[in-house]
Amino acid sequence: MLKIHAKGNKMRTLNVAIAGSGYSSRLFHVPFLKDDARFAIKKFYERTTERGLQWVPTAEVVCDYSQLLTDDIDAVIITTPNQTHYEMVKKAIVAGKHVLVEKPLVATAKEAFELGELAKQHNVVLYVYQNRRWDSEIATAKQIIEQGLLGELVDCEIRIDRYAKAKNSKLWKELGDKGTGLVYDLAVHLIDQSVYLFGQPKAVFADIRYQHEGALVDDNFDIHLYYENGLKASLLASKYVRETGNHFSLYGRLGSYVKKDVDIQESLLNKGVLTKGDWFMESISGWGILHTELNGELIRQSYPNVSCSYQNLYDNFYESIVNQQPQIVTIEQVITVLNIIEKAFESSVQGKKIAL
Repeated sequence: MLKIHAKGNKMRTLNVAIAGSGYSSRLFHVPFLKDDARFAIKKFYERTTERGLQWVPTAEVVCDYSQLLTDDIDAVIITTPNQTHYEMVKKAIVAGKHVLVEKPLVATAKEAFELGELAKQHNVVLYVYQNRRWDSEIATAKQIIEQGLLGELVDCEIRIDRYAKAKNSKLWKELGDKGTGLVYDLAVHLIDQSVYLFGQPKAVFADIRYQHEGALVDDNFDIHLYYENGLKASLLASKYVRETGNHFSLYGRLGSYVKKDVDIQESLLNKGVLTKGDWFMESISGWGILHTELNGELIRQSYPNVSCSYQNLYDNFYESIVNQQPQIVTIEQVITVLNIIEKAFESSVQGKKIAL
């Protein structure tokens, strides 16, 4: 394993290998790495294509995963289908590589715990790509909560709705394998956001459905997390919504913070916007609304988004490796989220609330 040490103010460059060259690699990883001097993309693992060379012509494309785990590589980024994560992460850790892996890390809390313990044994960083903590509404809600602008919180609703008459075009997502489906695709983000904002819930109730004709995986969920202080977080997603409502709503005894539209970063990255400067900033029309009571006076106004982007995850990933800074996304939180997901499926089958 190549040891990384900070020497004075000299910046160290991490040599990176990326497993996979699909949507996630193209959109969420390569744009943040290729022009960042702290990282150097050296290899792509692709079985049948060489798409990586379109993005990084100087990189090497290999068709054997073990070729990513050579001595010259410091960190491996895994963007392959969910079903492959456990074995690929395990091999990378054993090879002494730091790992950044797409969510979900694995399908079960037990597997996540095993990989977390293995990473500790090999003294490497295991980081899960829960980038949606840096969505504008989540970062802004975190600030609002910390400032107590809504008073005691009572309800939160986060929903991601879309209209998709057909099944997912990625076949591996529709085969019914454990760890696939809308809960593992989207609820894993929303549950992580809830855990990030409010901590560990005490119980879960879920209604998980299969709406598409012939569906082998879930494509609709309504998950409720209950907290000790009476707060309930409702997390929802559907593929049959043409007309959407508020994406994020947070209610307290003093007031509300609501944001209609989802964060724009994915949309901008899809358009090829360069991740430079304030590329992620939304216009005032995209800000959320704060409607609350401050110093005895009622206010209702657009509330500025906290300045953050998915780059912040890579900043923390780098610092956790080079300078041993604490991880913002911890393996303990990842295990909590996966445990909630497992209990959510149990709740949906039994039709009752399940203690956590």
